Amino acid sequence: MTSSAIADSAASLWATYELTLAGPSEGNPFQDVELRAIFQQGDRQVRVDGFYDGDGTYKLRFLPDTTGTWTYQTSSNSPALDGASGSLDVGPARPGHHGPVRVSNRHHFRHADGTRYINIGTTAYVWNLQGDALEEETLATLAEAPFTKIRMCVFPKHYRYNENEPDHYPFPLMKQGESKWTGSFAGSGAGWQFDLERFEPAYFRHLEKRINQLAEIGVEADLIIFHPYDRWGFSKMSPAQDDRYLRYLVARLAALPNVWWSMANEYDLMPSKTLADWDRFIHIVSDSDPYGHLLGVHNCFAFYDHNHPRITHASIQRSAAANSALWREKYGKPVSIDECCYEGDIAELWGNISAQKMVRRFWDGTVNGGYVTHGETYGNDSDTIWWAKGGKLTGESVARIAFLKRILEEGPDEGLDPVKSTGAYRIQLSGGLDNVVLQQLFIPPVGEEDWPRVQAWFATAGQPHRYYLTYLGENTPSEFAVAVPPGERYSATLIDTWHMTETAIADGVQRGDLLHFAPKPYQALLFKRIDG
Repeated sequence: MTSSAIADSAASLWATYELTLAGPSEGNPFQDVELRAIFQQGDRQVRVDGFYDGDGTYKLRFLPDTTGTWTYQTSSNSPALDGASGSLDVGPARPGHHGPVRVSNRHHFRHADGTRYINIGTTAYVWNLQGDALEEETLATLAEAPFTKIRMCVFPKHYRYNENEPDHYPFPLMKQGESKWTGSFAGSGAGWQFDLERFEPAYFRHLEKRINQLAEIGVEADLIIFHPYDRWGFSKMSPAQDDRYLRYLVARLAALPNVWWSMANEYDLMPSKTLADWDRFIHIVSDSDPYGHLLGVHNCFAFYDHNHPRITHASIQRSAAANSALWREKYGKPVSIDECCYEGDIAELWGNISAQKMVRRFWDGTVNGGYVTHGETYGNDSDTIWWAKGGKLTGESVARIAFLKRILEEGPDEGLDPVKSTGAYRIQLSGGLDNVVLQQLFIPPVGEEDWPRVQAWFATAGQPHRYYLTYLGENTPSEFAVAVPPGERYSATLIDTWHMTETAIADGVQRGDLLHFAPKPYQALLFKRIDG
């Protein structure tokens, strides 16, 4: 018997190509039927795992990374699915299709086609499980926001503000339990039963739809695969069920170009999973993903070992975004502060920082060579809080984050790296000034007798001899001693990070010049070289 496959989309670079096959529906096809395909171009082969999509339908998805002719052939333990073959001619990428995000220059990101990617995230954990009206509103909000990534869960989430049930579940529902948040996980969510040996394809189809819509507006989906906030029992599945879920998820989603794998939200709050389990999960996902999507593990208290060779970037929960420079060096990977508390007014301590603090943490992370993720938790009568359900953004930090994003887009294409100081520079001043603040910039070592009278050192990032961005934070100096490299001239711009203004204050400044400006918090200085 000759098998056949139906291709329901034209092939183009960095666009998901899908094959549909008809096969058996009896028994439990999720476990009984194996399906894979080899896509080949010349001597190169890409193995793709297939999946059952219900009602006797099986699918294979491929993400072409080169143009030209590819061939494919399926293999399966089901004769109806075995031996299907064909070819596809992959055309040029369509507008906006740049491929998956990869690590670039060790600490930054680019799309697979070389397009720069600036990681500016937000969090809306279960926005995709709120019904069409609210989900469409969230997409409309994101289309106007500065964010290039959203952290979101695959599974539903159980917590305060999350007592509503989704329209579908990832597994067939056998018995409905309690939905009320009691203030703790003890006694919450009793009575739920699911058939964890099968999947519910409609649930995953809806997830795919929303991920594809994110791609249309240029937003990456940072998918949280496991999390502890659970009333349904999905966080306590057996090892075999966990592994089967991972393989099914990757088979369905790996060919979507805007996917990141976040193995967990707060992995260390899941006592039923050991470190050996997490290592196994990481290997299953990375081994099953033929496209090498970004992969991270997010913490609550204890960091996961981001030196793990399969982990691509450090996904960190900490309020001290200024430590990004230290973590970059420790792990040798990009640092994404994916939870630095949330701008809002709810009772939980992590959910009521001011907009000013949120913006400051973005700037602290940026000038220390990292990336920061936004979140918003303003309470309302309907409990439609962005951090949980999406909807509309009402906080004041978003516009300031968009302002920072524009500055970054206009900055060096390589991204910003912390500028290290190897010593100190003394500037001779008249008038007996004792509290001059010096900029920490590419300063050569000097003798101990030349240490300056310094009140504070400020974090600076940039590209040496070209571009330097210094953040003053809550400090309010009125004078700034320039310490750019000797013999180089720069323009100097004063940036008000809260009021979103840029003011040229000097042109042609050199090492040792003294700048004067009105003292107030949340300012930054930008130096661009003009003589080379």
